[in-house]
Amino acid sequence: MGRERRRKAPEGPLRPQEKGARAAGRKERPGGVGGGRRARPGLGQVCALLALASGALGCAAFAYSLYGRWRLAARVLTLHPAPRSLEPNSSSPAVAPRLFWGSYRPQVYFGMKTRSPRSPVAGLMWMHQLEGDVQLRHTCEQSDGLPRYGWLLHDGVHFGVQEIKDVGLSLQTEFVKRPGGQHGGDWSWRVTARPERTGAQAPFISLLFYVATDGQGALQPRVEDKTRMVSLTGTTEELGHFTITFQQPTTEAGTTPLYASYNFLQAKAEGLHRLSDVVKASLSPRFSFAPPGAPKRRYFGVDTFRGAPGESEPRTQLLVHQVTVALPCRLEVVFESGSAAGRPEQLAGEALTRELGKHAAAFEQRFEETFGLAGKGHSPQEQHFARAALSNLLGGMGYFHGRSLVQSPHTEQPQLYPEGPLFTAVPSRSFFPRGFLWDEGFHQLLLGRWDPALSREALAHWFDLMNAEGWIPREQILGEEARTKVPAEFVVQHSSAGNPPTLFLALRQLLAQGALEVGYLRRLYPRLQSWYDWYNRTQAGPQPYTFRWRGRDQDTQMFLNPKTLTSGLDDYPRASHPSPDERHLDLRCWMAMASVVMAEVATLVGEPAGEYQRMAEVLADNQLLDRHHWAEALGTFADYGNHTQAVALERERPRPSPPGQPLPTPRLLRVVRKPPKLQFVGGALGYVSLFPLLLQLLRPDSQRLGSLLADMRSEKKLWTPFGLRSLSRASPFYLKHNTEHDPPYWRGPIWININYLAVRALHYYSQLEGPYRKQATALYQELRANLIGNIFRQYLESGYIWEQYHDSTGRGQGCYPFTGWSALVVLMMAEEY
Repeated sequence: MGRERRRKAPEGPLRPQEKGARAAGRKERPGGVGGGRRARPGLGQVCALLALASGALGCAAFAYSLYGRWRLAARVLTLHPAPRSLEPNSSSPAVAPRLFWGSYRPQVYFGMKTRSPRSPVAGLMWMHQLEGDVQLRHTCEQSDGLPRYGWLLHDGVHFGVQEIKDVGLSLQTEFVKRPGGQHGGDWSWRVTARPERTGAQAPFISLLFYVATDGQGALQPRVEDKTRMVSLTGTTEELGHFTITFQQPTTEAGTTPLYASYNFLQAKAEGLHRLSDVVKASLSPRFSFAPPGAPKRRYFGVDTFRGAPGESEPRTQLLVHQVTVALPCRLEVVFESGSAAGRPEQLAGEALTRELGKHAAAFEQRFEETFGLAGKGHSPQEQHFARAALSNLLGGMGYFHGRSLVQSPHTEQPQLYPEGPLFTAVPSRSFFPRGFLWDEGFHQLLLGRWDPALSREALAHWFDLMNAEGWIPREQILGEEARTKVPAEFVVQHSSAGNPPTLFLALRQLLAQGALEVGYLRRLYPRLQSWYDWYNRTQAGPQPYTFRWRGRDQDTQMFLNPKTLTSGLDDYPRASHPSPDERHLDLRCWMAMASVVMAEVATLVGEPAGEYQRMAEVLADNQLLDRHHWAEALGTFADYGNHTQAVALERERPRPSPPGQPLPTPRLLRVVRKPPKLQFVGGALGYVSLFPLLLQLLRPDSQRLGSLLADMRSEKKLWTPFGLRSLSRASPFYLKHNTEHDPPYWRGPIWININYLAVRALHYYSQLEGPYRKQATALYQELRANLIGNIFRQYLESGYIWEQYHDSTGRGQGCYPFTGWSALVVLMMAEEY
C-alpha cells in the first residue's frame, strides 16, 4: 500500500541548508517522522500540554462545583417528592365544605375568608365619632390599647361569639354557618354595639362592613338613595355566584329599626394589605348625622378614593358599607351561596338567634364532656375563662397562601420558596398572626384534644411545606397581609436553621389518643423520615449522639450572650463564644422524644423500626446523658461549649467625629474579662437544665431527678408563686439585657409552654414507683395550682392571656392576647396530659 512505503534515508552527510530544511520540515509536520522515527516533544511542549490539561480539569472542576451548588440550591427550593399528606383539593368546598368558610383572618378584629388561594374576604372596621378625632379600628394592634378583645365561644368550625371592649363602647361579634350547596354554604354575622361607662362617650358610632376580592372574581353593589348599599352580588371561581345582604340597624333586641346615616365606597387597592389605607384616605368630615328631633352632628364618612401617584396597578376590588348610628344598636350581614337551594329561611333575626343559641349550647356541653372542668370543681367563672382560652386558640386559626423568602447557603441572595397553603393556629392575633413551627406543636396538644380531625389537618399542612432536604421553614410569612406584620430582618428564612421538632410532641399525643389512622400515617411517614433525618444530618453535634443548634448569632461584640433563635429560647444563655464544639441539651432531648415517635409510627405502618428504637434507647441512656451533659461542678445538666462567665456590657469610649459634627453615641459593647474555654456552660440553670425531666427521659430512681426537683422548688433558683421562672435568680444573666435595646426574654419570665411540660412531667413521675414519687406529687399539685391561679387572675384583671408572666409579681407581660401555647392552661385545669 502506497502509504506504508518509507523513503530511504539520504546517503552521505547533509549540507547545512539541507539540515535546516529537514528540521523545518519536522516542525511543520506535527507527529511527522524523521529518518523513520517519531519526534519527541520538547520540554516546552510538555509544559504547555500539562497546563492545558490542568486548565481543562480546573474548568471541569469549577463547572462541576457550580453544578453541585446549583443542584443543592435547587433542592432547597424543591418541595418534598413524596405524595402530599393531604388529599388533592383537600381544602375545597367539594372535599371539606364544613371548613371552607371560617374566621381565618386572625390579624383583623372580625373577618372571614375561604380556604382558597385568592379568596374574597369580608371584614369589619369601626370608628368612634368623637369631635375632631377619628380612630379607625380594623387590624388587631396592641397600640390600639383596647381594654379587652377575644373570642368567648368558638368551636373551630360552625360558629363564634367574640367580645370587643373599646374606649367608650363594646362590640359583640357573632357568626354562624349553615351548610348547603356546592360552595361551602351560607353564613351570617351579627354585630351588637353598646355604650361603655369607661372613657369618653361617643354619641354615635360608624360600623364599616366591607367585601374585597384578591385578584379574581367580581363584585356588583346594589345601592339605594346613592349612599346605602343594600346588597351586593359576586362571583369567583371557588364560590360561584353569591349574594351579601346588609340588614338595617335595629335596637339591641332586634325589634325596632333605628335611624342611621349611610355611606358607600367602591374602590380598588393594591392588595388586601392596603384596605385600611384606602378607607382612611377616602374619609371626609363633610357628612351630617341628623336623627329626628336631635341636633345635626358632623361625622367622617367614606367618600371617594384616588390612588396616590405612582401607585402600582390595583388588583383588589373593595366595597364598603358604612352605617352611622347611635348606641346601642344591632346590625346583621347575610351571605347566601348561589348553589344552596331550598334554604328554609334567611339566616337573620330570630332564625339567626336560634342557630347561635343551638351552637352555643352544643359547644358548652361538648366542652364539659371533653375537659370535665365542672366535675373537677372549677367555678363557673373559671369554666368561662377556660372556654374563652380554647375559643381564642380556635378563633386564631388562619388560612394563608403564599411564598416564603428563603436564604440558602448555596445562593448569594434570598430566593422565593414554592407557593403553598398553610392552615394553622397562630400565637398572637396582634403580634404574631402567622404560623410558627415550634409553637404549633404546643397548639396541637390542646386542639388535638378538642378536635383530632382539625389537628390532623393542620399538621398535614405543615408537613406538606417540607422541601426535598427534609426542612420546614420555621416561620411562615405567607401573603402580603402576613408580611405587613413582620419586621424586614425576620422575613427571610434560613434553610440551615431549624426549630424544636414539637410536631412530634403533638403526634405522640394523638397516637396515645388513638386518633391517627394508619392511612394518614402512611401518607405522613416519608416526610417524618425526612424531617427526622434532617435534624440528625444538619444539627448533629461534635460527638456521636450529641446535637447542636445551627443559626446562633455570631456577633460576639454586641451581645452579652449571642442568641439562639432557632432553639425557640432566643436569648437563653448558651456558651459565650459560639463554636462547632457545642453540645445543646434541649435539642438532644427533643431528638430522644422524636426517636420514640418515629419508632412507634414505623411499627404502625409496617416499616423497619429498629434503628429508631435503637436511637431512642441510646438517647434515653441516663449514663450517656450524664457523660455528655451532667456538670458535676455545677450540680445540674448543662450545655457544653467555649464559655466564660466573665462577660459584661460596658459603654465604649467616645469615638472621634469629623469637625463640626456631633459626637456619636457610645455603644454598649461586650467586655470579656476572662478568656473562654471548652467547658460546661455555667450560670445558666433554668429551663434548658430541666429538659431531661421535662421530656421524661430520667429514670424514676435517678438521683438526677431528685436534684432537678430540688432546683425547681428552690425560691432562690426557679420557684415562684406564679410558676417556674425561665432562669435561676442566682444566674449572672438573670433579667440582664442582651444588648442595649434587647431586654431579657427567656432570662427570668415565666413561660406557659415550658411550665406545661413541667406539670405534665411531674404528673408522670407522680404515677411511678420511686424514691421521688411523693416529692413529684407535691410539686405537681402546687405548681399546677400556682399557674392556673395566676393566669386566671391576670385574665380577670387585664382582660387578656399573656405571652409571659413576671416572675416577681405574676403580672402578664410581652404581647397580648397570646392565646397560642398559653392556652395550655386548659389542659392543666383538665389534668389532661
